[in-house]
Amino acid sequence: MHINIKIDFKVNRVIKYFVLADLALLAGWGLVQPVFSVFVIQKVAGATLVTVGVAAAIYWILKSILQMPVANYLDKTDGETDDFRTLIASLFMAAVASFLYLAVSKPWHLYLVEVVHAIAFALYVPAWSAIFSRHIDKDRVSFEWSFDNTVAGLSAGVSGFLGGVVAGWLGFSGVFILAGVFSMVAAFILLLAPELILPRKTSATPLVKDHTPAGLGR
Repeated sequence: MHINIKIDFKVNRVIKYFVLADLALLAGWGLVQPVFSVFVIQKVAGATLVTVGVAAAIYWILKSILQMPVANYLDKTDGETDDFRTLIASLFMAAVASFLYLAVSKPWHLYLVEVVHAIAFALYVPAWSAIFSRHIDKDRVSFEWSFDNTVAGLSAGVSGFLGGVVAGWLGFSGVFILAGVFSMVAAFILLLAPELILPRKTSATPLVKDHTPAGLGR
């Protein structure tokens, strides 16, 4: 029996930039995840496993609640300028959240940083998804979503392993600094090509309000 599997990895430029940005962001925060609990117990005064649980709850509950109204607002606003600005703002906010961990010494400091962390990703998820969905190739929908998920998963897996290595080598500060740097790298990747997402308005060319491929989702 002969099995011949060929995979075409050709995707459009916008998808490439967005996959790279997602890779950078998740690789950075992937460094944090395996050492976060240890950081809280060792570096936050009076912290217990309950503190770790409260911090996780603040992030996930707040992010889940906030991203719905953000998504609703972005859907109701014409054009992609608001999506793009929200996306860039979220990435820089994610970097700020990562750097703020360097100043955490008490539980309430940690909880406050988790609020910033949650807001950043509550902005990122709907903004990234909106633009990615509109620019996706109509005959490659499943592949391009899976391509991003695969790249993100691999980057998170590798960085998850490296998080412990970096923490042992550079300490917790090194982990958080790298996570913040990777978040900013993700923002700069997208800032390299805003013209792909925000075409200029000219007298001959009307403003493109929606890049959704014809027939997608019908």
